[in-house]
Amino acid sequence: MTFGTSGAQPATQPRRSRWASAAMVIGGFVAVLYVIEAVDVASGLALDRHGIGPRSVDGLQGVAFAPLLHHGWDHLFANTVPLLVLGFVLMLSGIARGLAVTAVVWIVGGLGTWLTGETASLHVGASIIVFGWLSYLIVRGVFARDLGQLLVGVLVLLVYGSALWGVLPTQEDVSWQGHLFGALAGVLAAWMFAGAARRERAARTLPPSPTLHR
Repeated sequence: MTFGTSGAQPATQPRRSRWASAAMVIGGFVAVLYVIEAVDVASGLALDRHGIGPRSVDGLQGVAFAPLLHHGWDHLFANTVPLLVLGFVLMLSGIARGLAVTAVVWIVGGLGTWLTGETASLHVGASIIVFGWLSYLIVRGVFARDLGQLLVGVLVLLVYGSALWGVLPTQEDVSWQGHLFGALAGVLAAWMFAGAARRERAARTLPPSPTLHR
C-alpha cells in the first residue's frame, strides 16, 4: 500500500463559462423587468399598485414585487445600466452567492422601506437592488479580507460612489428609504457571507489531497 499525489487537479469553472453564466443571469433578469414594464405601461401603470405601501398590511406585498416594477420607461432606463454592470460583477463571484446576496438585499431593503416610508406613499423600482449590490461590492473585500475584492470595491466606488448620495432625502419623488435600506442590506450581506468567502479562499490554496493507491 503506497501513498502518492495524483496529477489530476480539481476541476475549475473556465473563466469564459463564468462570464457567460453571469451575463446570462443578469441579462435575463433585466429582460424580465422590461417585459413586466411593457405589461405595466399597457395597463396604464396598474401594476404599480403592488409596490411597497409603508406600514400597510396590503402594502407589505410590495416587499416581494416592488423591485420588479417601475413607474414608466424612464424609471427603468435609469436603473438598467447599473443593474447590468453591478449585477454582472456580482455574479462573476458565483451565481449561488450572487443570488443569496440579492435575496438578503431584496427582503431586508424592502422591509426597511415598508417600516420607514412615508404614510400613504408607494415605493417601486429596482433601486433597492442597485444600492444593495453597490454597497456589497464596495465593502465585501473589507469583511472577507480579500485584496482582489478590495480593488474591485475601490473601482466600483470610483465609478458609482456618487450615487450613494441617493440615500439622503434630497428629492421628494425619490424613494431614499429604498436606497438607504438597500445599501444597508448590502453591507449586511457582505458581513453575513464574509466567513464563507474566507473559507472558500483558504480551501483553494490548500495542496491537493494525496490519492490512496493499494
